[in-house]
Parts: sequence; C-alpha cells; structure tokens
Amino acid sequence: MNLDKIREILTTHGRLTTPVDSLQDDSDLYQAGLTSLATVGLMLALEDEFDVEFPDSVLSRKTFGSIEAIADTIEDLLE
Repeated sequence: MNLDKIREILTTHGRLTTPVDSLQDDSDLYQAGLTSLATVGLMLALEDEFDVEFPDSVLSRKTFGSIEAIADTIEDLLE
C-alpha cells in the first residue's frame, strides 16, 4: 500500500492540527486534529485516488484512526 499517497491525501484533506510528516503510521489521527467533517472529505479523496468505495460497514473511527488503519482498509477493499 502506498503510505506516502495516503499521507499526501491526509495533508490536503485531513485538516489536521499536527503536521502529517510528524506522525507515525500508527499515530491517532483524531488526537492529531482529524474531525468527523474532515473524515468525510478524506474518505472521498481516498475513494477517488484508489478507485474504491468505503461501504457503510467500515465507516467508523477505527477505520480512519491512523494511517496504518486507512491503508489496511483500502488493501481489504482492493482484494
């Protein structure tokens, strides 16, 4: 999974209060400033970039809680 691409999208759409490049792959994105509103924009940008659709069953804080969680979810959706 292209973690750099996820970081790039997160930088553009995440509206974080903490710089993305200072976060670890398992850092809590909500503690870094991700809001529920920003999560929607992030999700749409990820769907466009990776040509996937997030089903309702994965729409949770856990899915968008870290860069690693986002990457894992996208990998599952691409299988």
